[in-house]
Amino acid sequence: MQSENFSPTDSLQLINNMINQAKNRFSENGFLYLLWGWLILFCSLGQFIMMQLHLFKHPEMVWMSTWLAAIFQIIYLVKTKKKEIVKTYSENIINYIWVSFGVCMFILAFTLGKTQGWDIVYALFLMLYGTPTFLSGVVMQFKPLKIGGIVCWVLAIVATLIAPVYGLLLLAAAMVAAWIVPGYLLRKKFKNQNN
Repeated sequence: MQSENFSPTDSLQLINNMINQAKNRFSENGFLYLLWGWLILFCSLGQFIMMQLHLFKHPEMVWMSTWLAAIFQIIYLVKTKKKEIVKTYSENIINYIWVSFGVCMFILAFTLGKTQGWDIVYALFLMLYGTPTFLSGVVMQFKPLKIGGIVCWVLAIVATLIAPVYGLLLLAAAMVAAWIVPGYLLRKKFKNQNN
């Protein structure tokens, strides 16, 4: 039997290979980071420009496009899940981190809608964006996500020092640092590891 020739070194090598494969898989291709990063960047800048130029009565309606992205993401994840053979512990952790983020964002939006506390909305959103981004970077051992999370937190503090309308520009900057740049780096890493 081959298992009799399986040395402790071979066992460690097998475990190491499995860990590396798991890293490759859950770092994915950066698609969702790019999808949401670009969408929120365009929504932030779009609302800011429409407000400054007085183009529409309700420029905040640009954010309705996020519902379409959420539906698209659900379809994308269902299709991706069907192709998965094994789900790693790290992938489960990351999924729960982002589910928690989604719940917190919903609760925050609902609460702010009831209290009219929109003057602090960008600081709170930036704080929340930083948390799952940083934690995903920790779990994935991917430094650009950790840095992106920290940038979000710093911008959250800056948001408390400026007029609320400029929070939209901070949100756009956060998307570049936290999701767009790391998304492209994840895509590059994914391609390199799968070639």
